[in-house]
Amino acid sequence: MIVTLFIVFFLIIASFSAFAVSYQNMASMLLPYEYYDYQNMTNDLNNFYKDNTDIMKMESLGKTFEGRDIWLVKISDNVDINEDEPGVLLMGAHHGNEKPSYESLIFFIKHIISYYRAENFDNDEDGSINEDPIDGLDNDNDGKTDEDPSEDRVRKVVDETEIFIVPMVNPDGVEFGDDGWRKNRNPKEGQTNNLGVDLNRNYDFKWELYDLFPTKYGNLWTSQPESWNYRGEEPFSEAETTAIKNFVDSENINISLSYHSYGEFISYPWTHTSQVTPNENLFLRVGEGISSINGYELYSGKSTYLPWPGGTIGTSENWLYGEEGVLSYTIELCRTRAPGNSDTVYKYCLTHVGVNLYVCEEASSIDIGKVNISKQLSLPFKNIQCLFQKFLNQLL
Repeated sequence: MIVTLFIVFFLIIASFSAFAVSYQNMASMLLPYEYYDYQNMTNDLNNFYKDNTDIMKMESLGKTFEGRDIWLVKISDNVDINEDEPGVLLMGAHHGNEKPSYESLIFFIKHIISYYRAENFDNDEDGSINEDPIDGLDNDNDGKTDEDPSEDRVRKVVDETEIFIVPMVNPDGVEFGDDGWRKNRNPKEGQTNNLGVDLNRNYDFKWELYDLFPTKYGNLWTSQPESWNYRGEEPFSEAETTAIKNFVDSENINISLSYHSYGEFISYPWTHTSQVTPNENLFLRVGEGISSINGYELYSGKSTYLPWPGGTIGTSENWLYGEEGVLSYTIELCRTRAPGNSDTVYKYCLTHVGVNLYVCEEASSIDIGKVNISKQLSLPFKNIQCLFQKFLNQLL
């Protein structure tokens, strides 16, 4: 009888403990994801650097209006040497309230330093090694994707590429308020509450179109200091965009990704016209490769018979491509501005490790050089030809 009572008592305690553990796990799952702030990011980057000086370098590109460093991380095998290797530029947080944009890049840095020296191992414990790299595919046909990342792939990318990462272009915006601030925090004449400049409208490319087509380019909101999209007094008026400009001018960058949120789509130049670029086929090829990994729509907006003005001027991708000859994309992460679910955050971070590795691998095949904008004079007719051919294909 005593033995029976003891067993019953033990089972009750065990059940209660299991329930308590389960409840604790459930409660932790309900807690919102905690994104990095500027200081925690700075501390972690410094710690990563101290432990990985052979492949990682960290420096400030300049100071913001509020005195914060705009941190640049370089990752490469001979990190202190400017090698003749393709350069990749990854940027986040042009808009300070778009937290996934920098979170994914910090995650990518962690992935690189964790896997670079690691032996190949069976991550999913199925008896095979590196059989399901991060590419959005179920390579081993087990119903799961990307569960056995390749250590060799990370080593190859680091050894053959110079990777430059600016996680927070706009740290002042990240730090303002609980949810961050879209613009930087540099006050301008005519501003009372809505301080600062939209940094992704402050790059120097085709600014004269604002005056030629004011209604087409939203002059009412881009030129008004109180607007969320205020472009500033002149191109590169801001410390943050000037820092990016000076850096790009000093390096050989082949391809760039600028992360934003939200919308789950990929865009590329031009953002101010429906006219195709001189390198349209290359943009499409690499963009479709990115889309195959993250599943996002590749948006080009070039389906009109004749090129039309309108859209966004002053974006980083327009300037990077049009002035610097860099194959440049913007990726809008997530379905919401800053998801709070930890599983959601982990999924988009891991997926874009695969995207970043892919563009690093593609960088060696990209060498645009100075873009010859004059080539576009013949492209309107090409647009008509392409659409006419599509029309014929539908009829046939």
